[in-house]
Amino acid sequence: MKMKRVTTLLVTGILALSLMACGGKAETGNAGEGSGESTGSGSEAAEESGESTSSGSEAAEEEKITCDLLVWTPSEDQSPDYGNWIQSQCEAFAKEHPNWEITFSYGVASEAEVAKLIAQDVDAAADVFMMSNDQLTDLLPAKAVARIGGQTEQFVKDNNSETMVESLIVDGALYGVPFTSNTWFMYYDKSVFSEDDIKNLDAMLAKGVVSFPITNSWYLPSFYIGNGCTFFEDGQNAEAGIDFSGDKAVAVTDYLVDLVSNPNFQVDVDGSGIAGIRDGSIHAMFSGSWDYESVKEALGDNFGVAQLPTYTLNGEEKQMYSFAGSKAIGVSSTTEYPQVAVALAQYLGGAESQKSHYESRNIIPCNNELLADPSLAEDMLVQAQNNTVANTSIIQPFIAPMANYWVPSDNFGKSLRNGEVTHDNAAESTEAWNHNMNTSVVE
Repeated sequence: MKMKRVTTLLVTGILALSLMACGGKAETGNAGEGSGESTGSGSEAAEESGESTSSGSEAAEEEKITCDLLVWTPSEDQSPDYGNWIQSQCEAFAKEHPNWEITFSYGVASEAEVAKLIAQDVDAAADVFMMSNDQLTDLLPAKAVARIGGQTEQFVKDNNSETMVESLIVDGALYGVPFTSNTWFMYYDKSVFSEDDIKNLDAMLAKGVVSFPITNSWYLPSFYIGNGCTFFEDGQNAEAGIDFSGDKAVAVTDYLVDLVSNPNFQVDVDGSGIAGIRDGSIHAMFSGSWDYESVKEALGDNFGVAQLPTYTLNGEEKQMYSFAGSKAIGVSSTTEYPQVAVALAQYLGGAESQKSHYESRNIIPCNNELLADPSLAEDMLVQAQNNTVANTSIIQPFIAPMANYWVPSDNFGKSLRNGEVTHDNAAESTEAWNHNMNTSVVE
C-alpha cells in the first residue's frame, strides 16, 4: 500500500506557506517547503545543506550563520547509557560545518507522541525532531512540519527503498528523512522449529506453542490482508474505505475462531508472550526490534527471528502481512534556520548516523548502503526487519479515516479471544466490524 493523499486543502495551505518563506531568509519564520530548500528559498537550501554535509571544501565556503537549534528525541538517544547519541551526532555535524556557529539544546519527545507536543505550540516546538511517519496525520493539519525538497529530497530517494520513501510522501510531497523502518515480525525458538517449519504458522502450531497479540489492532489485520482485504484500495483512496467485507473476510474470521481455540496458541497480552519465551512455555512470538534484547537473552543460542509466515486457509497458503512505516527526522515549518535544520536532518538520516544509532541502540538502518554492508547483512535482526518490510508488509495508511479503524479492531480481537465470535455468528460479527471501522464516532 502506498499513501499519498491527505486533505488537499491542508497540503495546499502548507505549500502556500512555503512559497512565502522563499521570499527572504526565513524572515517569516516559516520553513514550509523551504525546509528542503534555501538559505532564503526552498530548493537551494536543501541542495546546499545536502551537498555541504559531504564536501569539506563546500562546507568551508558556506555563508557564516550563528543560530540556536532545538532538537527533540526520545530520552534514550540523550542518555549516557546509549552513548549520548544525539549530542555526539550534533557535535559531529557542527564540525563538518565550521562556518555555522550552532548552539544546540535538547528536549525529550517520543516518535509516537511528538505531534501532540508540537500542536501545543508550533512556534515553540523543536527545529528538528524525530517522528513516526503516522504522526504526519496530525502534523500536516497543524502546519507544523516542513516539506523536504531539492537536493535533500533526492538524497532520500537515492538512499532508501521505495517503501521508506513512500511512507513519508503526502500528495507527492516528502516530509522527513527516514532513519529506520518500523514494523513487526516473528521471534522463535530454533530448538523447536526448523527453517521449514517457520514458513507456515500452522506447521509451527503442530510442533510448539505460538503467541500472537490478536487483541491488538496493529497486528490483527495481518490475516485478513493476506486473503484480499484492503485499506482504502491502495492506501490512498479515503472514499474506498476499509474493505473487510464478504466471504474473503468471513473465511479469515472462521480461521481465527479455530486459532484461538487451538491449545498451542496463546493470545499475547500484557507481556505474556515474552514471559512465556523466558520460562519456555511459549516458543514463538510476534513483536518488533524493541523486544530483541529480551528475546535474545531468553533464547540464547536458540534465538531465531524471521519475516512473517504464511497460514493455511481452506487448504491454501495465505501470506500474513504486517503494517510497516518509518521513523524519520522532521523539520519544523517555523524554524528560523531552514538551511541548517534541513542539513542536520539529512545528516541524522545519513549512513554514518544510522550506523552509530545501530551500534548504540540496535536501531535498524534503512540506508541502502548500510544494508549492503556484510556485517549488517549477517545480523539476523536486520535481515528479519528488512525482509519483512520488503516481502511481508504493507505501508500503514495514515489518512484521516484510518482513525476509525483502531478501537473497533481492538474490540473485535477481544471478542475473538473471549469466544464471543463463533462460527455461527462469524459472518454477522465480521460485517458489523467492517461497518464500525468505516464509521466515524462523531457521525
